[in-house]
Amino acid sequence: MPRIPLSLSLFILFFVSAPLAVADDAKDFFFRKGDCIVFLGDSITEQYQYSTDIELYLTTRFPDGGMTFLNAGIGGDTATGGARRFAEHVLAEKPTTLTIDFGMNDGGYGAFNPMAAKNYLAKTEEMLKAAQKAGIRVALISPNAVEVRVRPQLKTYLETQQRFYAPLKELAEKYKVPFVDQYAVTRKVLEKIEADNANVHPFPDGIHTNGAGGLLMAHTILTGLKAPAIVSTVEINTAAKETKTIDCTVEELSVTSDTISFQRKDMALPMPILPDWRPILPYINDLKDLNYYGLKVTGLSDGKYALSIDGHKVGEYPAEELSKGVNLGNLGTGPLFEQGQEVFRMITAKNEIVHKRFRQVVMAQPVYWLADVYKERKPKELKKLMEEIQARQQAIYKKAQPVVHRFELKATK
Repeated sequence: MPRIPLSLSLFILFFVSAPLAVADDAKDFFFRKGDCIVFLGDSITEQYQYSTDIELYLTTRFPDGGMTFLNAGIGGDTATGGARRFAEHVLAEKPTTLTIDFGMNDGGYGAFNPMAAKNYLAKTEEMLKAAQKAGIRVALISPNAVEVRVRPQLKTYLETQQRFYAPLKELAEKYKVPFVDQYAVTRKVLEKIEADNANVHPFPDGIHTNGAGGLLMAHTILTGLKAPAIVSTVEINTAAKETKTIDCTVEELSVTSDTISFQRKDMALPMPILPDWRPILPYINDLKDLNYYGLKVTGLSDGKYALSIDGHKVGEYPAEELSKGVNLGNLGTGPLFEQGQEVFRMITAKNEIVHKRFRQVVMAQPVYWLADVYKERKPKELKKLMEEIQARQQAIYKKAQPVVHRFELKATK
């Protein structure tokens, strides 16, 4: 299955640092090499959609990142619950990095409640204090805007959300942590979709995500945390037979009257564009600001050119378009896509174990007559499952390593 379904995320089971990259556009990025990352939140976090997409980006973009990814989302939870379980579900994991995304349930899905808002802010601050004391880097994130088009009864709550989350920015400034105003960004996207009368619903029940909604959230969070846009780029001047590159190398360049070919070795992979992502792409800049895998070729004769990678045709482009530069990051076929898709599949399989460990062991509350047995068994189970997670993570990083590919542009008749 591509993601852990919402039904599972709502079902409670019982127990039986240096910067990532040296490129200028990565120096201020929130996440860092070797991070142990915990995603903390409610059912939207426990869906493993936006968190998996963030993980996919970090894994493909930084194949030597050496990161660990844990998810501490619980369906129906609030900032009060997050603060109450913070020691056991966050601090006990000894993370270096934490994202906090509460507030959807806190607001009550109706008119603004001043007491609820006050409590939400206080409990969020409690978590920030605890993280700061433990030396954990935190990104504070407001929830997504509700989608009124599919649930008109949420119209009042859409306005409540704006007022409810407004103090988060000031709170983040107080604790000197980055803040991503996901509510504001996703509301603008939803309004643009509605204005276009497009058949795109990133939050199909008005609140929770589908594949498109997960990517919308991941894109908002990553760009808000200053994620680098460029995977790699190649520029070829066919007249001079010269190349310019960013984060890749080009060898064996050959230029003839109708064909340009070369070998390209990248430092990273583009994210694979999954089928359920495509409807949202026009509303998130076609991922040019997150997944730009560029090819620019000047000096070509007019006409169209078929692009193949390792003999597999992946697209066809006019010479004029190639001269301006094309983004190959959104390809849905070919060896780069297939490699990235396998990385995604492996991440999803690994996260089933992450979810099992959290729900069945970390969260387990045994009946009192089994307390002694549980106390002895729990550390062993945690260790066993973490070792399996780490082994799978190593395999994922191995799969994410870039390889040399043969590119060919050939004029079409």
